[in-house]
Amino acid sequence: MSEQSSALARVLLAPNPGPMTLDGTNSYLVSEPGASSVVVVDPGPDDPRHLQALAAAGPVDLILVTHRHHDHTAGSAELARLTGAPVRGLDPAFCIGADPITDGEVINAAGVHIRVVATPGHTADSVCFVLAQDGASGAILTGDTILGRGTTVIAAPDGSLADYLNSLMTLRGMGPLTVLPAHGEPLLDLEAICDGYLAHRHRRLDEVRAALRNLGPDASAAAVTDVVYSDIDPAVRFAAEQSVEAQLAYLSATDRAGG
Repeated sequence: MSEQSSALARVLLAPNPGPMTLDGTNSYLVSEPGASSVVVVDPGPDDPRHLQALAAAGPVDLILVTHRHHDHTAGSAELARLTGAPVRGLDPAFCIGADPITDGEVINAAGVHIRVVATPGHTADSVCFVLAQDGASGAILTGDTILGRGTTVIAAPDGSLADYLNSLMTLRGMGPLTVLPAHGEPLLDLEAICDGYLAHRHRRLDEVRAALRNLGPDASAAAVTDVVYSDIDPAVRFAAEQSVEAQLAYLSATDRAGG
């Protein structure tokens, strides 16, 4: 059963909980109240019951994906087959029957204006979707760029901390929108959430700098992870190491630039 997350979006939780997906992937059903059709954002895993429930929510005009990861896109092809709807994302490899979306594009479907905001960082193809009706914005679907709890991994091979910090600044400028993440519960006030995320990232960078002073400038990501993420759950240790690798790359580039 779907639950209302905002005036323009309902969420159907996919049955794929885990250390990286929290309670599971939030698949969103976007539509104007009373509309006869929906837009599905992030179909989630290739789970027959979940996909059938999404298809049964009403005629599906369009399927959108926030980024390439399996827990968001694995069900895309089957949902497209069930509904006849095209699939669009920033990466052409994850599009079916339609062109990729573009930064700044406004999609009008199911009575909703859906504005695409490119937010690289978690992955190179990460995007957010601002939902509006009659010109008034009130909510933003953030994929994995902002989570309902915890923090986002800068994912190999194409994640970038520099891009991520820039994306957070872009989102911060959008004001106090309601945040509808792909994992976890909705959050109030996008601007405040971005402030918290930015502060956290800069604290982590300070911790990495301190670790390098003690370990030496050529310390491995694994060694830095032992210091900075000493209490990490072993199940997500790999993600912490990915984040440290991104932090080390960021600091190296900043040093080269004299920042």
